Amino acid sequence: MLFVFLILWMISVSFSKVYVVKWDSPITPITADYIDRTLSKAEGEGGTLFILELNTPGGLVESMRKIVQRFQRTPLPVVVFVYPPGGRAASAGALITISADIAVMAPGTNIGAAHPVTVGDSSKDKKDKEKDIMREKVLQDMLAFVRSIAGEKGRNVEIIEKMVTESLALSAEEALKEGVIDLIAVDLKDLLKKIHLKRIKKFGREITIRTETAEVVRVRESLKEELLKILTNPTVAYLLLMLGFYGLFFELYNPGAMVPGIIGAICLLLGLYGLSMISMNWLGLLLIFLGVLLFVLELITPTFGALAVGGIIALGLGSLFLIDPESPYGELPKSLIVAVVIASGLFFMLAGKLGIKAQKKRKLTGAEAMMGEEGEAISDFRRGKGKVFVHGEIWNALSDENIKKGDRIKVIGLQGLRLKVKKISS
Repeated sequence: MLFVFLILWMISVSFSKVYVVKWDSPITPITADYIDRTLSKAEGEGGTLFILELNTPGGLVESMRKIVQRFQRTPLPVVVFVYPPGGRAASAGALITISADIAVMAPGTNIGAAHPVTVGDSSKDKKDKEKDIMREKVLQDMLAFVRSIAGEKGRNVEIIEKMVTESLALSAEEALKEGVIDLIAVDLKDLLKKIHLKRIKKFGREITIRTETAEVVRVRESLKEELLKILTNPTVAYLLLMLGFYGLFFELYNPGAMVPGIIGAICLLLGLYGLSMISMNWLGLLLIFLGVLLFVLELITPTFGALAVGGIIALGLGSLFLIDPESPYGELPKSLIVAVVIASGLFFMLAGKLGIKAQKKRKLTGAEAMMGEEGEAISDFRRGKGKVFVHGEIWNALSDENIKKGDRIKVIGLQGLRLKVKKISS
């Protein structure tokens, strides 16, 4: 019997398979999908342990809840490793970390500051009773959630509550001392060594983790996930949005060009998708649209800069309002906003000025192009009427002077489709 047990134990050790994934961006629906995909892969391929290397400023609460629920459903032991040194598990990332079966941090990392933020908060909102009640509901819901998770995992509920209510943040050493995490590891190799033979309880059964000779399988992000991560960068999404607007504008201004329209439509859709993922402010988006519209109107009906100035103001305000400053994704760089607004304003004001100049410029085709031109009479003028040859064309002409065939003439005006001419003295 002992022999059979030893054989089974050796087989379990030999076939231990540790799946390691990494996330170093804000927590979004993309994160939830990525973790769900990789966990399913680990479960389907005989994995025995799932490790998430996490470095995040936080993110969306709903995405965080989906990740925590996925951790609770999987039969595999889950380790969240806040890594690398200098990284963090802030806000939603802190709650993901404490929901793991084993929570680990690298030296030089920090965890906490998990107070829920309502995107779009303003000082005016904070004086509004209804808004205060809603924020209190969100806070109490979050507290109930963390108490449940922390209690289940045997972590320090009081300290974790302070992360939510007081935005408390702890270093790795402080988190270990306060019972928020289970251990500190320098790197993945050190982590695997320290959790070898560690026991956890899951679904009412005790699991012994064996990592000493385990195979490590790293599952990287797919091309789609990498692209979506780029799109949810506020700067990238904003630039795509602006390129989209201007691409469509150039297509409408020069129908048939095709390329600007196609590129513009793609950029606009990608930009809107990226902004929707990071909870953009709709007022900001509408102000940006208004700004671009005013620029276009300035170009179509030049107002000597009045509409362009309005467009600059609307575009600037819209860009500032587009992403909330307290968003875990970060706000748009002020330098980027200034550069885009100034470049847009200068371009459309210059284009409008050129439009006015073009309107004032003398036409180069038709009868109006004959003004001031010289030519030759090809018939005698009778009763003030005759024919002249000007600019390679034969025209019917009128004159108050007595003009003979062969006389040199000059165009001095128009009357309908006839030229008014005078004789050039020889």
